Amino acid sequence: MTRDQMLAHLRAADAVARETAAHGHHPFGCVLVGPDDRILMRQGNINTVRHAETELSRRAADAYPPDFLWSCTLVSTGEPCAMCTGTLYWANIGRLVYGFEETKLLALTGDHAQNPTMDLSSRTVLGSGQKQIAVHGPFPEMEEELLAPHLSFWRR
Repeated sequence: MTRDQMLAHLRAADAVARETAAHGHHPFGCVLVGPDDRILMRQGNINTVRHAETELSRRAADAYPPDFLWSCTLVSTGEPCAMCTGTLYWANIGRLVYGFEETKLLALTGDHAQNPTMDLSSRTVLGSGQKQIAVHGPFPEMEEELLAPHLSFWRR
């Protein structure tokens, strides 16, 4: 996947996040991209436990064989938390692309009860496993755009 393709898919994930926020849910979104660069699945956050990346990874694991998922990419607006990264790992999705780091989100949300962030990067979680999952991100040129839905959401 080229950098331009990654940026295009980050924008698709952002559209999911914005739609999710419009329905009152946390403004996170992700897409599953197949080896042919087509978006196979979209998912927004549902609640504090049912994160976009976790839900998408579970759905993907039910829909596709592990060998196929190894050739796919999960593209997320923000860096997935430890739970979501672990689910991506177990689903056998071979690549992760994310727009902004968890630390940027923490700076916005602080100690918000609905987003008790963990200071544990996706790279650290994946580096603890036995699979070599490629990670691309963050993309500083997109941070402002991707964080925009969070600015008002977490200040309610």
